[in-house]
Amino acid sequence: MNLQKMPGKRQRGTEVDGSGLGRRSQYLTPNQVADRLLVAPVTVRLWASRGLLKSVNTPGGHRRFCVEDVEEFIAKRQQIQNTAEKSPWRLLIIDDDARFARYMSNLIESRVPAVAVDIAVDGFSAGIKCEAMRPDVVTLDLQMPDMDGFSVCRLLRSMFGDQKPRIVALSGFLSAENIKRIQAAGADICLAKTTPPDLLIQELGFPLVRPARPVRARS
Repeated sequence: MNLQKMPGKRQRGTEVDGSGLGRRSQYLTPNQVADRLLVAPVTVRLWASRGLLKSVNTPGGHRRFCVEDVEEFIAKRQQIQNTAEKSPWRLLIIDDDARFARYMSNLIESRVPAVAVDIAVDGFSAGIKCEAMRPDVVTLDLQMPDMDGFSVCRLLRSMFGDQKPRIVALSGFLSAENIKRIQAAGADICLAKTTPPDLLIQELGFPLVRPARPVRARS
């Protein structure tokens, strides 16, 4: 595929001909992908190492990215951005508990329908969605595999600095030590997952624009 068809700045691709890489396919280096996505090369390598952006290795051990895979990744990011731009408020729920994430999403949609809601099931996909979506608020589970809430919180603070979203940490096992740790990592507040809905929405900072109606409790 011709790189000239890709949006953005033109760059020369690398044609790789080696075992497992296909013949004469067009590939990009981490630096070329980073230029297209407007991120640091280390971010591209991190996404690749976690399997979020497909990559291959040359016989010499260098990481390369197929043009088609990069285009697909760009399209997914653009879809997230387009969805977020349609709403005045944006919320990202970061939680590996699918049941609780659905509960949170249903709660917000029923009480504050003007908010665009998305869900990330782990810290690494959260980084991608935060960069694309630019949420106003995130809810953050403390206990997650691979990258726990404390690490995600530090990641968001490093990504956005003073422009970071409001971070509301949520835990099913709240403790004074965890509250202290997560606030030191950059969270604005830490609450129990059993916090009453009205109080939770208040702490998220969203205005209620529709009378409250019952939300199915988690079972």
